[in-house]
Amino acid sequence: MITFRYHLVSIAAVLLALAAGVALGAGALDGRFAPDREQGSSSGGDSALVSFENGYAARTSTGLIEGTLDDRSVVLLTLPGADAEQVAGVRRNLERAGAAITGTVALTSKLVDPANRQFAESVTEEAAPDSSGEGYARVGAALGRSLLGRAGRELDQTARTTASAFEEGGLTSASAAPERFAGQAVVVAGPSRLGDSAEVVTGLLRALAGTSDGTLLAGPSASSLDGGAVDVVRREASQVSTVDVTDSAAGRAVTALALARVAAGETGAWGTSRSEDGSVPR
Repeated sequence: MITFRYHLVSIAAVLLALAAGVALGAGALDGRFAPDREQGSSSGGDSALVSFENGYAARTSTGLIEGTLDDRSVVLLTLPGADAEQVAGVRRNLERAGAAITGTVALTSKLVDPANRQFAESVTEEAAPDSSGEGYARVGAALGRSLLGRAGRELDQTARTTASAFEEGGLTSASAAPERFAGQAVVVAGPSRLGDSAEVVTGLLRALAGTSDGTLLAGPSASSLDGGAVDVVRREASQVSTVDVTDSAAGRAVTALALARVAAGETGAWGTSRSEDGSVPR
């Protein structure tokens, strides 16, 4: 039977999709990947309109995302240049959807700079000699082993040793270090082009996807323009799901919906018109 609540949620999904289109007028950022430099929201435009969109999305998204990530645990990772407010907004929506956030870990410019590949590999070899793969696939596998596993269980000694080695080596920085394994990972990107870091980022994300129950890359609309993190991952690491609307309040709710689809075993690309699977996961 089609219930009244079903109608409301369906209508909310349509309205949320429309709201995701507001405040996404960003242009391409021509600079190369800007390590660890805080980037502002790429929404721009009339602040009154942005305020409307934020309030509207908050009111309409609750019934749509609530409970979609119950019993799921998620670790938040950030790439250099990720906007702090967008990261916080993504986290709030994941929690509103029912997810338990195990921690927030920044992947530093030292890690994603290919000039430091030998150092990153040496840290991996010392801390996690049993990691599989080569190059950044191996580095990513070790990183995944330190954060992802049997969801809800306390980190074991191998995970703790690896996490400590990465942080002491300046490859990661944990503002809220995880104490338990997460089942899934959400990586938040900034708007800049990856440049020479493209191969590093795709290698890390492929490995994270292989050590988790699903990995999602989320970024602002500019991140799906040529050379941005979402654009590169969509072309080079199709096993990683993506969202390119974190600079929209509605888009941050869409991120939670996308992760719910990932948890159900679906891979997709959602967000702007550059997203193959539409604006909102169905």
